[in-house]
Amino acid sequence: MVNTLLAHDLLWGMTPQQLPADAPLWVVEVLSEGQPVVVRRALAAAGQIAVGVRGALREQRFATVMDIAAIQRRVQPQALCHAWLARDLPALRALDQLRPMLDACGWVWGVSGSAGFELASGFEALHERSDLDLILRTPQPLDRAQAQALVNILDTAVCPVDMQLQTPSGAVALREWAGPSRRVLLKSASGACLVSDPWNPQVQAA
Repeated sequence: MVNTLLAHDLLWGMTPQQLPADAPLWVVEVLSEGQPVVVRRALAAAGQIAVGVRGALREQRFATVMDIAAIQRRVQPQALCHAWLARDLPALRALDQLRPMLDACGWVWGVSGSAGFELASGFEALHERSDLDLILRTPQPLDRAQAQALVNILDTAVCPVDMQLQTPSGAVALREWAGPSRRVLLKSASGACLVSDPWNPQVQAA
């Protein structure tokens, strides 16, 4: 499974016993409740995967590692595209609004962030001011005109929407790729760097 785990995947099976001794109490409590952890972009030792633990507050984020052997269940963002919650919140209304247009775009897309966490786990993470976080799997290049067209679609939503393009080399913000900058920030497990082509980061603009 290690080769197929991707950033933003949600994993179940991590217990407080797997935490480092200096983990905050809220992290222990969250895992004791059976909440999932989210795969993050960072390097980890063999047999482990870098993950993050979410708390109830925005500032409660804890980076750690999970034993791959402990994984009991995985939910990927694209599995949540048509999930539904009986809560009337802007982020969920935006998801309902954008779903048909994103389905029609021809790319694999998914829900991440607070919305993805709540849709997958049932633990409340969204509130009235929550943005909607989405990902778009882009194994092949998406040109800047296509990126701008997608931004225009997202901007019709009833709340702010952020989308990450997931390239084979890492992730780049859709809005940044749609903008005028010649180089954009590409995030990968080994760190972040400015590139002119997120699908071919070795090639730099002249």
